[in-house]
Parts: sequence; structure tokens; C-alpha cells
Amino acid sequence: MRCLYDGGLRHKCGVFGIYNHNEPARLTYLGLYALQHRGQESAGMVTSNGRRLHLAKGMGQVADVFDPMILSRLKGKSAIGHDRYSTAGESGLINCQPLLIDSYWGQIALAHNGNLVNALSLRSELVRQGSAFITTSDTEVILHLIVRSSRKSFHDALVEALLKIRGAFSLLLMTVDEMIAIRDPYGFRPLVLGKLRNSRVIASETCALDLIGAKFIREIQPGEILIINKDGLQSIFPFPEREHAQCIFELIYFARPDSVIFGESVNLYRNCLGRRLARESHVDADIVVPVPDSGVSAALGYASESKIPFDFGLIRNHYVGRTFIEPKQAIRDLGVKVKLNPVRGLIRGKKVVLVDDSIVRATTSRKIVAMIRRAGAKEVHMRISSPPIISPCFYGIDTPTKEELIASSHSVNEIRQFIRADSLNYLSLEGILSCVKNGEKRFCTACFTEKYPIDFPYERFPQLQLFEKQK
Repeated sequence: MRCLYDGGLRHKCGVFGIYNHNEPARLTYLGLYALQHRGQESAGMVTSNGRRLHLAKGMGQVADVFDPMILSRLKGKSAIGHDRYSTAGESGLINCQPLLIDSYWGQIALAHNGNLVNALSLRSELVRQGSAFITTSDTEVILHLIVRSSRKSFHDALVEALLKIRGAFSLLLMTVDEMIAIRDPYGFRPLVLGKLRNSRVIASETCALDLIGAKFIREIQPGEILIINKDGLQSIFPFPEREHAQCIFELIYFARPDSVIFGESVNLYRNCLGRRLARESHVDADIVVPVPDSGVSAALGYASESKIPFDFGLIRNHYVGRTFIEPKQAIRDLGVKVKLNPVRGLIRGKKVVLVDDSIVRATTSRKIVAMIRRAGAKEVHMRISSPPIISPCFYGIDTPTKEELIASSHSVNEIRQFIRADSLNYLSLEGILSCVKNGEKRFCTACFTEKYPIDFPYERFPQLQLFEKQK
């Protein structure tokens, strides 16, 4: 889900739902808690008692939004929930999800992970037809398309609406008597099905199933609409068949290491990236240090393959939240120091291999390298377990504009000079694809290649102005 007027910044989100359980609100709370890494700005939940839908949502993390009193008021036997993440722009309560509306077919609640690339044009058309929008979210566009359909059944209206949207969408929809999971035909964002005794569970990642003790059954297939109701499960596949374009960055960085998504163990995949990185860019060094937490699995793989000792030379403060007050200009470097601190006894006098998953603007990498040097490192060699990010994502991942991505306009050596490392190497595109089966046919790598699987109107995206200049 994204804000339509967010100045180029993108969001990632998590969805969770459970059908037919005596305590759906409490289990959805736990599911959202497990998916907190996918969104920390706001959280919301809708429950159904078979007659009405009940909504609670608020700004902040899951534990801030839902207390025991609120959970006790969310009655019913089914629930869907949403973690939202945004970085700028329209980030108020009005855009928190799930969105809940009344319609000809009764109440409808919708939670969305992904981005619609044609949301603005659809929205403009709907406004001309008389629709009045409350939010600036592309998710609301889907609801308007559903309620304006002339189809006689709700399921037909839903399919008609979904066939009009383009982009990335893993959706969780609920009416008073059904829960419906939907995944776009490209399969950009993960979505899985689980079972807890007689209850069915839908989640963005398997780690949420693990927390509540649910059994993983399978992925929601790309292009699948899975309808869950009192009659059981029904799958329909209304979309034209597309070549799959699952987001490789989910595996590289965003998903939790203990999850299984796209049929892959996230932790094993990242370990493989590190081993491949060591083969592609070995360096004579004394210690392999991860940038916590996202660099840990790859650093372990690098150390194993290179036979260089691994250790936690950087310690992360896990109690620093998004609300931390940034220091003034004179002491701005404290922003990194509050989050990370070097272990001087491990680093002093050593040749250090510093492993991270990616470099975006490179300002943080520059500060970390400086921190390692101040701790007494003899040399600092930066290793990145993904290729250079040269293009923004338009399918649901938070990336800056192309002009802000340092690798879009600077060579690897220029980036090395900027971060002041002794050496810098990225993993190759072939390297990240070699760690999965049929990688070239299954995954979207647009952020590394500029090869977007879905076309979009350039004029709608200010982030693409640099593309136009280069033509």
C-alpha cells in the first residue's frame, strides 16, 4: 500500500487474518506483532461476529495501538489486521488500514501490501464518475471499483475490480461471513496460507504462523483469489497468466530470517549470498563483522566460505525506535552511534570485512566505516550481499528517488571513495539469482537492472524524471 502523494517514497506492509476462531483478535494481535518488521507506523484490525464488522486502528506499533481493553471489544470469530509503514507524506490515521466501508453487499474491510501503478489514473476516472475519496491511499481505489460495479454478485464485482488494477497487490479482504486472500498474477509480495486446528490463517510471512502455532499449508498462488467461508476453501484464477516477478529484495532484506517465502528459507538464502560473495570478492582479512541485524546471515556465509573468523564487532541497540529525537547538526553522527557501537577489543588492529545487505544513499555506510576506523581497525573492506541499487521500486518497497540512489550515478570505486573503505565489492546479479531455483524466471530484479515487469505512466512518477533525461 502506498500514499499517492508521498513524494516518491514507498511503503511495505504486513497483513494477517484468521477465520473461524474463538479468539481472533488476540491471535491477529500476535500475528501482526510477528510482522512488525514490515510496518511500524500504524496498525489496524477488523473483526466479524457474523453480523457486523468492528474496527480498531491507530498510529504506532502493534503493542501501542492494541491494549487488553481494545482487544476485548473486538468480538467475533474472524479477523484481519494490517501493519503499515511509511516514510513521508500522508501518514495520518486516515490512511491506516484495514479500510472499512458499507456497500450494497454489506460491510467490506480491505488490507493491502503492495503498490498499484495505475492508481492515479483510476482515481481520476472514478472522481469524474462521482466517487468521493477519503484517503490518499491506492487501496481505497480498489474499494471504489468494487462498489461501483454493476455485477450482480459480490465475487463477480470483486473480480471485475481486480482486473482493472495493475501493479503489486497481496490483499486480505473480509465481509461479515467471508475472508478472501488475493495475490497479483506476478506474485510480487508474499502471502501464505496456514491452519490452526479448524481455523484458516493468512499471513504475509510464515513467521506469523509460527508464533501462533499454525501449520504452514502453502503459498497463495500468484493470480489466485482464495475464498474462505463456512463451506470451506474455493480458489479462482481470473487473471491472464503472467511470468512471475516475485520481489528478490524480500529475500535479501525485508522478510524475517526465520520465514519461508516464495518457497525459500530466508536465512539459508542470505547465508548462500554470503558464501557466493566470498567466492566473488575474497580479501585477506582477520575478522568478518556484520552490520546488524540484516547483514548477519550473509556475514556468517561469508565467514564460512572464506575461513575468516566471524564475530559481532558492532552491537546494535534494539531499543531505539523511530521516534528517537535526532541530534542537532553539530552532533549529527550520534544518530548512528545511538543505534550501533563497535567492540573495540575485537576490531583494534584488525583487517575487517564489513558485510551489509545493501547500500542506498551510502551516508550510513560512510558513518559505519568511520566508526570502525575510530575503533582502531587497520583496514575496512565493505562487502554487500546484493548488486548496486540503481532504480527505485514501484511495487511496494521503500526506496528513494533514482537521483538519491548513489549507485545510479556513481561507479563502485566512486562509492568506495565516498564511504572511505579500503575496498568495496557488491554481489553480482548472477550471484543473487544463483541462490534460488529458476531465479531468472521467478524474480523481479528491477531495482538492480531497471527492467520493470509492469509498465507504468512515467508522468505519474516524479522519481523517473532522471530516466527521461537519459533518453
